[in-house]
Amino acid sequence: MTTATPFDGHPLREHLTDLDCLDETLAFNRAFERAAATRPARRGPLDPDTLARLRRNRLGGDTPPHRLPQARDRRLPGGVPVRVLDPGAPEGVLLHLHGGGWAFGSADGQDERLWELARRARLAVVSVDYRLAPEHPHPAGPDDCEAAARWLAAHAEAEFGTRRLLIAGESAGAHLAVLTLLRLRDDLPGAYRAAHLAFGPYDLAMTPSQRDFGDRLLLSNTRSLQGSYEMYSPGTGPGLRRDPALSPLYADLTGLPPARLVVGTEDPLLDDSVLLARRWRAAGGTARLDVVAGAMHGFTLYPLTVTTRERRRESDFLTAAGR
Repeated sequence: MTTATPFDGHPLREHLTDLDCLDETLAFNRAFERAAATRPARRGPLDPDTLARLRRNRLGGDTPPHRLPQARDRRLPGGVPVRVLDPGAPEGVLLHLHGGGWAFGSADGQDERLWELARRARLAVVSVDYRLAPEHPHPAGPDDCEAAARWLAAHAEAEFGTRRLLIAGESAGAHLAVLTLLRLRDDLPGAYRAAHLAFGPYDLAMTPSQRDFGDRLLLSNTRSLQGSYEMYSPGTGPGLRRDPALSPLYADLTGLPPARLVVGTEDPLLDDSVLLARRWRAAGGTARLDVVAGAMHGFTLYPLTVTTRERRRESDFLTAAGR
């Protein structure tokens, strides 16, 4: 006898994963919301002092990033800093773009996860420490990512012994990954053979799921997304944010490499991944969409069964992609 789930008849049923651990995932969400409700709410734009304090707290909190000795920092010609994790004799190179709403995060914030990925998938990982908003609004971040991508396309074989290039990002990093592919498409077609895109914002004018999510305290919500967009692209309203240079959902996606997109059902950015996957395919590309049942935005940051499974799916995709 098959047990009914809340997703029976769901329009995305064919893309749903991890229904068997839905209870655990939803229980984590409830605990996360309860904990978040005890913290003071932030209202309005962040002033420079508050932003600096939040960045320091993220680095000096209960679980600060652990910098691995296997990683090395370097600065590319032109000044873009990157962090390299090379397992030795890599079979490809992954250009990684971190998340953090374009205003937080760093290339050294995920050493352990990226080192695990590098070893599993036999990839050298080059993570870009792109400039952050609001001090450096659009197009500073995309410019840095493009510069790193172009450098890697020119030097990967000499540096790592391979020309097999892949690109990946999560949240704001997934947005930057798509913009980077679009910027390189015309003069470096096929340079990057596959893309892995996790819960990215692809419509800064806000998809229905972004607008309708409300104030739920699941890491990201309608209000926090609006604040991130204002920091990243200050002074632009919804109309201007439909510019493909800001919102890749509105771009011509012809000629982009095969992609895997992943997002949770409890993520305000759900529609972004669903719609981008459809448009990717409509433009003649290959796009696999996996929708994790019950998962919130950024779920891979937390010790969950779906996190363990998703990391394995990511490494499996990147191991096979572009060969």
